[in-house]
Amino acid sequence: MSESHTAVPNNITHHLIEQLRRHPKRVVFTEGEDIRVIEAAARLVSLEAVAPILLGRPERIRTMAGQNHISLEFVRIIDPKQSSDYQLFIKRVENMSRYRATQLSDAAELVARPHYFGALMVQYGHADAIIGGNQAIPAAYFRALLQNIKPLENVPRIFGVTMLVAPHFPLLGEDRILFLADTGLIPLPDVTQLATIAIETGKLAHHFLGRRPTIALLSHSTKGSSNTLEAQKIVAATALAKDRVANELLDLDIDGELQADVAIDPTAAETKLPDAERRQPADVLVFPNLDAAHISLKLLQHLAGAQNFGQIILGLSRPAAQVPRTASAETIFGTAAAVAVEAIKYHVLYPDSDY
Repeated sequence: MSESHTAVPNNITHHLIEQLRRHPKRVVFTEGEDIRVIEAAARLVSLEAVAPILLGRPERIRTMAGQNHISLEFVRIIDPKQSSDYQLFIKRVENMSRYRATQLSDAAELVARPHYFGALMVQYGHADAIIGGNQAIPAAYFRALLQNIKPLENVPRIFGVTMLVAPHFPLLGEDRILFLADTGLIPLPDVTQLATIAIETGKLAHHFLGRRPTIALLSHSTKGSSNTLEAQKIVAATALAKDRVANELLDLDIDGELQADVAIDPTAAETKLPDAERRQPADVLVFPNLDAAHISLKLLQHLAGAQNFGQIILGLSRPAAQVPRTASAETIFGTAAAVAVEAIKYHVLYPDSDY
């Protein structure tokens, strides 16, 4: 089932575009032979927000654009094998392979793959951000990112964050935006990983919202209402995350273990935590496992009509995003804008990224 191709009216994309008009960024799309990508790229150019780079066969992309009356003005198209950077990237991959425990296969064959070529572009400063996955199996795209983009040392494992925009959700507060993590990569995160997911997603939310975000680590239990091992893990992760907030002087508000209704509905919070201060609805929801996160995302998207952007991949030293194969042109457009905005202050968000 594909997403609706009708854009949900929201303020977040307008806000993102306004930032990018002042600080335009280069975004490489690894699967450029896709009419949805071509539409999104043309729209980003028309708004003077992003300089798109589409990887693929130029003649095929131009034919698709012409058949759909889409302008490719200021859209750069690169066939990896015909690029002036092809040989340079081959040499860099060969040099990288010397330091790996396992040898990579033929470097020329790898660099010819759009995912690998795009990852090398952002790693070596030829683009500011990367987006892919619209036609590929996710594992193939993630493999290329992991093999070619330097990871962040303080993030034990990369993970995904999906942004949901829902003007019709009354409990989301004035921004009408919700960050969900991890929605795509870590099946069963441990205590340290959960704490890191909470911290890093909180930093990202702070960057996008421009204010102190509220982060909730979710559970089937609220403040000891159930004493299962799963609930205890969330308690431990919350404590670890709070310690990091205090030690690193981060402007984040973190709490857990919380049931979903307590996290997003102040009335439910007052009922279940009568002695607590009135809670603000959470901006970030950290899920206990991938099943819970992914199922919640799909239900909110397909049944509740929320518009999703991402997932944004955190834990890498360069801005990256993955979109599902069912993504609409609107999702690709918004995700590209989001990852480009992330690139504006990436060195502030992740000072150890060497960006």
